Amino acid sequence: MAASSTIVCFGEMLIDFVPDVAGVSLAESQGFLKAPGGAPANVACSIAKLGGSAAFIGKVGKDEFGFMLVDIIKKNGVNADGVLFDEHARTALAFVTLKKDGEREFMFYRNPSADMLLKESELKMDIIKKAKIFHYGSISLITEPCRSAHMAAMKAAKQAGVLLSYDPNVRLPLWPSAEAARQGIKSIWNEADFIKVSDDEVEFLTQKKSDDEEAVKSLWHDGLKLMVVTDGEKGCRYYTKSFKGRVPGYSVKTVDTTGAGDSFVGSLLVSMAKDTSIFTDEAKLKQALAFSNACGAICTTKKGAIPALPSVSDAQSLMSASK
Repeated sequence: MAASSTIVCFGEMLIDFVPDVAGVSLAESQGFLKAPGGAPANVACSIAKLGGSAAFIGKVGKDEFGFMLVDIIKKNGVNADGVLFDEHARTALAFVTLKKDGEREFMFYRNPSADMLLKESELKMDIIKKAKIFHYGSISLITEPCRSAHMAAMKAAKQAGVLLSYDPNVRLPLWPSAEAARQGIKSIWNEADFIKVSDDEVEFLTQKKSDDEEAVKSLWHDGLKLMVVTDGEKGCRYYTKSFKGRVPGYSVKTVDTTGAGDSFVGSLLVSMAKDTSIFTDEAKLKQALAFSNACGAICTTKKGAIPALPSVSDAQSLMSASK
């Protein structure tokens, strides 16, 4: 049997409630639109939409929102065999508002939500061990029992020779403190083969400016095959053992940045699953990153994450229009 090309995404899936009017605070908003969310679920949908093979592992409440979310990821072509429904906890909710500058403000309802209650014994380990890439964030590290399930899943993936992909996705309101977030996020840092961080996350983790090369270098570890720093519309920077550089972004009319990073990551993981030589072939890597930049850019032109995820042809047309 040929090695699987499936990318398994692990973690939270939730409902984002977004004000129906842009540029207002949560308190000022009169009405909210519900949008499926949760970074690992967005990444899984991004992968499937780009023609990759994706599975999602996590837990939702046995409630209307949980059923709706699983339905949405299935409709988007994601394998949901690893998703569980919890009878005793609700699907997580997040109220997200876009301030005037397009930046986001979050308020979470998770006390505790179903995703936090995933237990190690409930993991479908066969799905994880057969994956080509195992992708995760840091929100699943915040509380038990989910943290132990996350650690066990990572360990099983690593032992099975699966590539580990980490996008910390810092959400400070969910951690007990900024220091706890920094420690928690760094606690699994050295396990990953691939790490994607945003410029803001570089500043948060290193407490230095994100354009400070020494700060970025301090995040590198020798087990890494690739580290990418995303710089919003400016594009991204890449670092491998043997080369580093930057790939410019695409200029688009931004409406909502939700899901842009997830679209970027999903796209890059599809390239990686197809051809791991992008870790050593700089020209191929730059091509893959340019495509990922285009995916991230397109995702900001529509509201919500999953509905805004681009197809291959969307990304290709932006790339050719920008030449």
